[in-house]
This record gives sequence, C-alpha cells and structure tokens, in this order.
Amino acid sequence: MKQAALVFGGAVLGGLVGYYVFFWLTRQGFYGLVLPGGLLGLGAGIVKCRSRWPSVICGVMALTLGLFTRWQFGHFDEDPSFRYFVSHVHQLSSVTLLMLAAGTAIGFWVPFRRVESDYAPSGSPPA
Repeated sequence: MKQAALVFGGAVLGGLVGYYVFFWLTRQGFYGLVLPGGLLGLGAGIVKCRSRWPSVICGVMALTLGLFTRWQFGHFDEDPSFRYFVSHVHQLSSVTLLMLAAGTAIGFWVPFRRVESDYAPSGSPPA
C-alpha cells in the first residue's frame, strides 16, 4: 500500500508540473497537450509497484487531467461548462485528440511497465 501511495504522489507531482509547463509553453507559442498526462505517468513511474491497478488509475487520471487542461486552455463558445466540453470532445482537432491519446497512453504505460513481477522470466533461474 505504501508503494501505491508513492506512485500516486509521484503522479500528482508530475501532473502538476505538466499542467503548468503546458500553459508556460502556450505563452511561448507552442502546444504540448501531451505533457500533463505524460508527466503524470513519468512521475508515477519513478516508484516500482507490485500491483497493476495503480497504472490503470494513472491512465484515467492522465486522461482526466488532459481534458481538464484543454478545457482550461479554451472551452466551447456555446457553453463554457466542463460537462459540455467532455460531451463534445469529439469536435476537437485531430492533433488535440492525438495528444490527449498520447498523454493518456504514457500515463498508463510508464507505471504499468514498472510493475514488479513475482516470477522470473522463462529460462531464467529464480532470484
């Protein structure tokens, strides 16, 4: 349980850094929507965990943070609510959707690949 708490602590720190770096980059003229979810995953991946469920939760957190960040950057003119934004997310540009998908994938995959297995790979002697 301690490892999972450390994973989520790293995820929160990485997500905060990604959120603020995204807005810093937009002020410089760049668009890096992959950063909030990606840095969330990198922060979560610092600590190895024995369970797979934290990586699934980190993937959901990365998607949610990516959507929230994009909503904060610019919402739809018809209705500025987050609920309306999420229900019309399919109207965003292809680049935005690809960056959201990449950030979500990194947010899931980095903690997932850091899961400690309880068995040795086939052909290797047990440790």
